[in-house]
Amino acid sequence: MKPQHSDPTVQPVPAAVTAAVDAADVTLSNPKWAVLALGANLGNRLETLQGAVDALEDTPGLRVKAVSPVYETEPWGVDPDTQPSYLNAVVLVKTTLPPASLLERAHAVEEAFHRVREERWGARTIDVDIITYAEVVSDDPVLTLPHPRAHQRAFVLAPWHDVDPEAQLPGHGTVTDLLAGLGHEGVAPRTDLELRLPE
Repeated sequence: MKPQHSDPTVQPVPAAVTAAVDAADVTLSNPKWAVLALGANLGNRLETLQGAVDALEDTPGLRVKAVSPVYETEPWGVDPDTQPSYLNAVVLVKTTLPPASLLERAHAVEEAFHRVREERWGARTIDVDIITYAEVVSDDPVLTLPHPRAHQRAFVLAPWHDVDPEAQLPGHGTVTDLLAGLGHEGVAPRTDLELRLPE
């Protein structure tokens, strides 16, 4: 049997390049880190949050890299006892989607779980907010980055700190310092509940 000769016009790929490619997530090219906050206070809250995490993972050009512990929190921006409490979590994703497309996907996930936008800070089956996208700072009213109220919300900062203790909120400093300034009042860890990182 004749030996197979390789094509002489094809140069061998250096082993270092092969290793670097193998080490990267081959489904994404030049991905950006983004932080998304999830909240639900209607229906089966944990099931809905897990469904949102899974739906994000199923998005082309997006991979969920970390899922925070679950917190139970008092509704924000409304009178006490006028709404059920929330379950909140934060997910870290790597994505090649630009911010506007990521926002579209977040809204699509909300719609899939029958999010109704009738009143500001109203009860909802699911809320998917983009907190940060890489180091982008934008005052676009459609998508302000970072999220304009994230620095005031312990229900965002506490789970975010759990999954990324060194995190920075652009323009506001470290999540550690912001959380220390706010405290944990009204934000309780639910150690009996857990969200799964998609396989």
